[in-house]
Amino acid sequence: MRFGIMFFSSATGDAQETYTTMLAAARLADEGGLDAVWTPERHFDAFGGVFANPAITSAALATVTSRLQLRAGSLISPLHHTVRVAEEWSMVDNLSGGRAAVSFGAGWNTNDFVLNPQHYDTRRDVMLQQLDTVRTLWQGDPVTLPNGAGRPTEIRLHPRPVQERLPVWLTSSGNSDTFVDAGARGTNILTHLIGQDIDELATKIGLYRKARAENGHRPEDGVVSLMLHTHLDDDTDAAVARTREPFRAYLRSAVGLERQAAGGGGTISGGLSLPDEEIPEDLIEQLLDVTYERYLHQGSLIGSPETCTTTVDRFARAGVDDIACLVDFGLPAQEMLAGIAPLIRLAGRYA
Repeated sequence: MRFGIMFFSSATGDAQETYTTMLAAARLADEGGLDAVWTPERHFDAFGGVFANPAITSAALATVTSRLQLRAGSLISPLHHTVRVAEEWSMVDNLSGGRAAVSFGAGWNTNDFVLNPQHYDTRRDVMLQQLDTVRTLWQGDPVTLPNGAGRPTEIRLHPRPVQERLPVWLTSSGNSDTFVDAGARGTNILTHLIGQDIDELATKIGLYRKARAENGHRPEDGVVSLMLHTHLDDDTDAAVARTREPFRAYLRSAVGLERQAAGGGGTISGGLSLPDEEIPEDLIEQLLDVTYERYLHQGSLIGSPETCTTTVDRFARAGVDDIACLVDFGLPAQEMLAGIAPLIRLAGRYA
């Protein structure tokens, strides 16, 4: 099992403070031997919107780390020109000495697509085509596109990347088809436990490994990365007490973003829909309590290195081999940073 840290802050304070904390956490993770740092792409909302471009955050992280893989988790590629995606990440690869990696996502928030509205309805197919094109450019082959005069023009990627192949993930909110797509294309896969439990996840991982084998890829080579909310302390009770209210507030912010997306005429994450009627406040509070308890006992690394070992082992048996530890879900900066050292100790058990 491998471990990295992930950011998806619901920014309630100063953006510069968020970035400073991100850089400090990455330094600790880099020095402590963790494997990766993930930064997302989010737009137009306090929930994650401080991370509008993972290429920029990864470029910044390249300057303060020396060994962590710098992963986009996720890049919403249908919002962007494909060649621009390849250029940006080749720059990150050069700035970092060959540590760039990208998880491609199709996106779900209809409001994000003000950046590229024509791609919303076909975003999944567009994403898969973009992934193939980026791989083509990355390995040095040309692509032909119309220039400003409408003439077909052959272009190649500059600067040339350091890595011969870009490490690639597909992001899935739980859709089995995405697991199959990832297997068929020989990519890794990034997922979470929102809307799926560990047994369902194990079944989808089986589909992923099977698709790899059927398409000429070694099944065991694919990396299954799982995002888990994470905060560790030597004292389990302290970790639980410290995270309860920040996590509930984080979940409330997430619900607000989902409602904004639904109000814009689209679906919520995972392709689901929300009821039209307002949910009573007392029921929301109950749902937040239930959801926190579910995450605490079934879908997070909140506790001590000792208690969380059982959770990690359970996911390993399900077929997960990489954990993206989401560390910035509302905790004060110093408390979040203090949780990195015990996370490093947990990771050391699986080195």
